[in-house]
Order: sequence, then structure tokens, then C-alpha cells
Amino acid sequence: MDVQTWIYLAVGGTFALYIGIAIWARAGSTSDFYVAGGGVNPIANGMATAADWMSAASFISMAGLIAFLGYQASPYLMGWTGGYVLLALLLAPYLRKFGKFTVPEFIGDRFYSRTARLVAVLCLVVASVTYVIGQMKGVGVAFGRFLEVEFETGVMIGMGIVFFYAVLGGMKGITYTQIAQYCVLIFAYTVPAIFISIQLTGVPLPQLGLGASMADGSGLALLDKLDQTVTELGFAKYTEPNGSTLNTFMLTLSLMIGTAGLPHVIIRFFTVPKVSDARKSAGYALVFIAILYTTAPAVGAMARMNLMDTIQTGPVGEATANLEYEKRPDWFRNWEATGLLRFEDKNSDGRIQYYNDQNPEFTALAERFGWQGNEMVEIDRDIMVLANPEIADLPAWVIGLVAAGGLAAALSTAAGLLLAISSAISHDLLKRTFTPNISEKQELRAGRVAMAGAVIVAGYLGMNPPGFAAQVVALAFGLAASSIFPALMLGIFSKRVNDKGAIAGMLAGLLSTLFYIFVFKGWLFIPGTNWLPNTAEHWLLGIQPESFGAIGALINFTVAIVVSRMSAEPPAEIQRLVESIRVPRGVGAATS
Repeated sequence: MDVQTWIYLAVGGTFALYIGIAIWARAGSTSDFYVAGGGVNPIANGMATAADWMSAASFISMAGLIAFLGYQASPYLMGWTGGYVLLALLLAPYLRKFGKFTVPEFIGDRFYSRTARLVAVLCLVVASVTYVIGQMKGVGVAFGRFLEVEFETGVMIGMGIVFFYAVLGGMKGITYTQIAQYCVLIFAYTVPAIFISIQLTGVPLPQLGLGASMADGSGLALLDKLDQTVTELGFAKYTEPNGSTLNTFMLTLSLMIGTAGLPHVIIRFFTVPKVSDARKSAGYALVFIAILYTTAPAVGAMARMNLMDTIQTGPVGEATANLEYEKRPDWFRNWEATGLLRFEDKNSDGRIQYYNDQNPEFTALAERFGWQGNEMVEIDRDIMVLANPEIADLPAWVIGLVAAGGLAAALSTAAGLLLAISSAISHDLLKRTFTPNISEKQELRAGRVAMAGAVIVAGYLGMNPPGFAAQVVALAFGLAASSIFPALMLGIFSKRVNDKGAIAGMLAGLLSTLFYIFVFKGWLFIPGTNWLPNTAEHWLLGIQPESFGAIGALINFTVAIVVSRMSAEPPAEIQRLVESIRVPRGVGAATS
């Protein structure tokens, strides 16, 4: 069978599986819709959490970042994995013990304020909508190439699939669908990595292949060969850091605490029967997540190596400048059709000159050989994992498997995010705030309508994203870090923080981060200026917009504590509530 047939079989088969599960696990109550009835097994919940967590940014975009940024992409690995540990240790068990459906519900009850709940809903919706944009971008990229449709058409198809199984099944349907999606995505990610690792190094484990010697007889280690290749083309050395240490630290911290504040992951811990099960499912999820995250550095490095070897004209020099090289390969033509990869044959030689045209020394040398500038005018980083099997000339069934895996990753997280938005609107805004007397049936209907609206908004923004998938997701993490995480931490570990402090802190953190992002992404027009702030020299202390979430969190903590100290203590029953959340059941008072 040809590649396209395998793609249709893999994608069509997995979609049929997801729809079948959604029909089987149809939500019949608000408990089913919000928390899957609270009876999910810890291992199953760990697998579903891993799928919910490993989004298009993890599957599609992270290895693309690593491929092009090398060492500079390490904050994404450290921040996202470290943040999950933070979530598992500091938040998940306590929130499960509190026993509510949603994050805004915890904040509203803990800070004894309807306003606090409404502000939490605002923060949740802003962060989740930003996050889901990245998922829809990933869906469009995958569909655009593998089903040979326009990017926008791909996004609309993804919207339809998510709408069906998320709206129909709620958390119950999403949970069991995500278990299937985890199996698909992890198999799709690791199998090509094993093939390519064997091709390049002869070592079947990609994690070991990353540090092994090349199988081409050169005697060079894979990373040494990659360093040599990219520096010969005028790019920075792959394995060496460059850029601001402070920015790297802030980006890592922002991603860590943003992870711990993500509402769609937190609500997964409300689906297990007991507090101890929340801890167990967190541990299982970390194991399942580690399989992909330890493979990603190898996938990124090997993808960059294969990309350079496939389209490059070779090292610059008198001996190689005039050799006849193969014209662009079939995989390149396939991705050109999506508009995500383009080159311009500036000197009409039929070959692709791809080098760092920002390096003046290299540019001068290249022009001496008749190269009139970098001919790679468009290369979307999000294509690297999906294109990798084609670049490496792997079997057709592997390419079909990767297509199904990329879609599984994007759709699983999109469903979780849409449920978080839906539950915040139907449960926290309607049931707990504006219309407390609505019936369970009416609340369930409102949840489905809210999710349908969220799907439409997410699809539109996914067609007009403000960046590649991992970049958009990093902004979402910064928003969660600056608004939700401090409120949860203070709500659990501080009896002194009151309603006024929590509200002021969340608003200060969210608004300061939004302002920084809009100004330094160049999205906020400043009348009477020609200022172009989306460059490193304009950033505050060299801190990029994706890193500002850590500063926003600090602002949130500071404002919340100061305002609380300047106003009345929380009521005694709230302080006892905080105490009861942290103390295990059956533990008596301390004795002298």
C-alpha cells in the first residue's frame, strides 16, 4: 500500500475508535460530565493525564524547537517536566481532598467570595483559550499535510472531531478516549525514533543514540557531527548555550509553575476515588510522560541532522561549491504543498542553498559562489516531527502512524482544555453564581453549549495563531503561572491570605503578564511611535514575553500577601478549612 492509503487507514481507524468510545462513555450526569463520576482507576487516570498533558506542543512542536534551538530549547524540557512534579507534590492531593469539580470552585470557596470565583474563571478562560490555540494549530498542520487539505480545512475537521466526543461524553468520554490517544501517540512517537536512531547510529534506543557515534564510519559522535554541520552553514553551535542566563531561568520557572497551574490537568485529579489515588495517578502519569520527554531530545537532534543532509548543498568551500547535487526531494515537495515549507531558487540552479544569512562572514563567502541569499524562505518548526519519517525514508505505515499520533496529541489536550472552559462557565458562572436553581439536566445542557462555543472560538483562533504551537503554549503557561498558580498555593498553604488579597493578586498577575505579552509581542500599537518592541534589546532585563509568567507570579504573590496583611483575617471556619485540607484524615492535634 502507498503512503496515502496508510495515512487514511491510521487516521480513520483511530478516529473511529475515539468516536466509538465517546458513544459508549456518554455522560449521563453532571458528575460524569465534570469528573467522570469520580471513579477512574489511578493507572487509567495516569495514562489519561499523560495524554491530556502531552499536547501538540509536546508531540509536534517541542522536538521542532529542539531541532532548531538546540541547547537553548532545554527550558521547555526542564520546565514542563519539572512543573508536573511540582503539580503532583504540592497541589494535586490537596485539591482532590477538597473534593470539588473545578479550580474556580476551590478558589471561590477557599476565599469565600463570588468575585474571587469570577476572577478565577476569567484567568482560567484566558489561559485555556490561549493554550487551545496551539492545539488547533497542530491539528491544522497535521491534517494539512497528511489529508492533503488546506490548513484551515484541517482545523475545521479537528473542531468537528473534538466537538463530537467532548460534547457528547464530557470528562467520562474524554478520559477513556485519552487513554486510547495516549497509546496511539506514544507508539507513534517512539517507533520512528527507534528506526531513525538505528539508521544514524546503529543504536535502537534513541536516548542512547543521542550520545552514540555516527554509523557512517566518520568516528564522530552524533552531536559532534551536528555541531560541525550547522557551524559550517553559519548557524550557532547546536550544543552550546547562547542568550541571557536570566531569561533561560525565568522561562524554565514560568513553564514550571505554569504547568502546576493548568486547570485542565488539575481537574484530572478530581476523577479518582481517593486522595491516595490522586498521588498514585500523578506518579503513573509522570512515568508515562517520561517516555516521550526522554525521547524528544534525540528526535529533535536527529531531525535537524536529516534535514541538513537531505536538502543541503554541502559544506562551503572551493572543493564542493560547484558539485552537482540532487534537487529537492519528494518529501520537500509534499510539505511545500501545505505552505509550511517554501524555498525560492534565487540563482536558478535547481538546488537549495540553506544557511544563516544573518552571519555576514558566511554570506560574503556564499555570494562568492553565486549564492544570492538563503533560499529557505519558510520552514515552520511544527513540521519537523511529522516530516521526520518522510525525511528518513521510513516505511509508509510509519508515516501513517505518525499522522495519527500527532492528531491524537493535539485532540486529547484540546478536549481537556475545552472541558475546563465549559465546566468553568456552566458550573462556576451559572450553577454556583448567577442561576443556582437550575436543574442538573439544565446544567449539563449549558455545559455542552459552552463547550460548543469554546470549540468555535478555539478553531477561529487556531486558524490565525500568533506563533508556532510551542510558542503559543508557552504564553498560555505564563498566564496560568501568573494568575492561577499563586492563588492555589496561597489557598492551600496560607491561612492568612483573604478574599481581597487573592482577588487583587490574581488581577495584578494576569494583567501585568498580558500587558507585557501584548507590548513586547508587538500586538499593542503605541500611537505616535515607530517602536518595534518584539526584539531582545527592548525586553525588560532581556526577559522574553514567554518568560514573563514567573515575574507575573511574583507580582501576584506580593500583592496578595500585602493586601491581605492590610485587611481583616479570613473567618475562623475558613482557617479551619485550610488546616483540614493539609492534615491527613485521622491525625490528631499535636501534643507537647
